[in-house]
Amino acid sequence: MTRARRALAVLATLAVAGTAAFLLLTRPASLPPGAIPATQQADLHNGEVMFHAGSCVACHKAAEGGPGADRGLPAGGFAFPTPVGTFYPQNLTPDPETGLGRWSETDFVAAMTLGVSPAGRHYFPAFPYAAYRAMKTADLLDLFAYLKSLPAVRAPARPHDVPVVSVASRGVGLWKQLAFRQPPYAPPPGRSASWTRGAYLTNAPGHCGECHTPKDLAMVADESRHMAGGPHPGEAGKVPSLRGLLAAKKYKSVDDLALALSAGEELGYENLSSGGMGAIQSNLSRLPESDLKAIAEYLLSLE
Repeated sequence: MTRARRALAVLATLAVAGTAAFLLLTRPASLPPGAIPATQQADLHNGEVMFHAGSCVACHKAAEGGPGADRGLPAGGFAFPTPVGTFYPQNLTPDPETGLGRWSETDFVAAMTLGVSPAGRHYFPAFPYAAYRAMKTADLLDLFAYLKSLPAVRAPARPHDVPVVSVASRGVGLWKQLAFRQPPYAPPPGRSASWTRGAYLTNAPGHCGECHTPKDLAMVADESRHMAGGPHPGEAGKVPSLRGLLAAKKYKSVDDLALALSAGEELGYENLSSGGMGAIQSNLSRLPESDLKAIAEYLLSLE
């Protein structure tokens, strides 16, 4: 064998090994056996609370003039710009062809906690499953039951406008290797029940850190600067810090912030009902008062 042929053989071997390693490292995960309880009585009220805490319709709203646009249903299709391209969140109504109608509970929990589609493909992390990993399985199942109770809207998905989308999608597996090294958020022990509830709603279903916690060069949340603000993920400008709200005299008390989350700019609270936060505040206003106060208690504890 000539030197040139030996070199080609070595390169071919390295290419095969590299491809095999890439496919192994980026292989979509699956739920372990027993991850889904054999029986659970669906709590639609709790599912609705999770729906509004996560502001699901804010990202999954219908495109202007699209199906479901007049009903405020999460029919999907509204453009969601990010630094890597524009995404079009999917239909979350129970339509069997274009929505969640044929999904199983396992499909839903895997999507929400592993970022994997029913077809076994990685979802891009514009879908904040890194935060949803911290959600309780019971809450996820209640949310799924609530979504399945909504009117079905036929709204075919629009392809994402992301360069080399198929290769990029598989490469998300490498990103997960970095992002999932951080354990899911878990409220520390020793806090009050209301503080713990607020921390859970804020960090798990609410996924506030996805915008309010800055990210490193790999686009992984930098938890050493938790809720410290940073560049806006989809628009010009910055997302404000949620730390030191009392010291900055933005809010006077838990009741004051809870009222702001409930009423927004109707009572003069600046920037809570406009821009990207407008739809979030509108959803949060539908939460029980006790949950709004719990969220406020947690946020005001961040110094």
